Amino acid sequence: MLHTSAESAAERVYAEVKEQILTNSIAGGELISEGEIAARCSVSRTPVREAFLRLEAEGWMRLYPKKGALIVPIGQREKRDVVDARRLLEGHAVRSVTSRPGAVPELVAQLRENLEAHRHADPSDVVEFSRLDAEFHQLIAAAGDNPILADFYVTLGERHRRMTIASVHRDAAVATRILDDHLELLDAIEAVDADRFEELLAGHLAGVHDLPGASA
Repeated sequence: MLHTSAESAAERVYAEVKEQILTNSIAGGELISEGEIAARCSVSRTPVREAFLRLEAEGWMRLYPKKGALIVPIGQREKRDVVDARRLLEGHAVRSVTSRPGAVPELVAQLRENLEAHRHADPSDVVEFSRLDAEFHQLIAAAGDNPILADFYVTLGERHRRMTIASVHRDAAVATRILDDHLELLDAIEAVDADRFEELLAGHLAGVHDLPGASA
């Protein structure tokens, strides 16, 4: 029973700290300590240490003995790698959808529903705003009729959320751009124009995630 309780405490700390990293509540570059998190989560240091080791293994933090844990900032290389992967996966999905004209209306309806919810979301609620942003793009990936690629795209979801939240925090105008760009992406799919979609997606991702010089 004690072992199970220790595991559940470590799992809870892991989930709470990770969510704070993803939502920028703990910012990249910030140094946090086991004692600080133990106090915040009302647990001993042991489950915190276990959670930190897991977060380090996943690349979210670096541990420094007797100093604490440094939250790994979102680097330009990470942004470019995530954006490149998303362009490939979403572009492939849209080409698959547009090769099956009967699939286009269904995806368009799903995206319009998402866009309507997104328009009514409070941009200051960056957690919900970023969730709807991720959902829009995941709907596109899932429509590509390739479950392996769709599942791989979902694994990008956490980095996608963190990057979007950081971008909205950096510049409030990004929220408006996301909505405007999503409407254009939807229009390109409805027009069965995969080339236009890929062109718009490249500009959308480079602009939202502040990647100067990114190719279109």
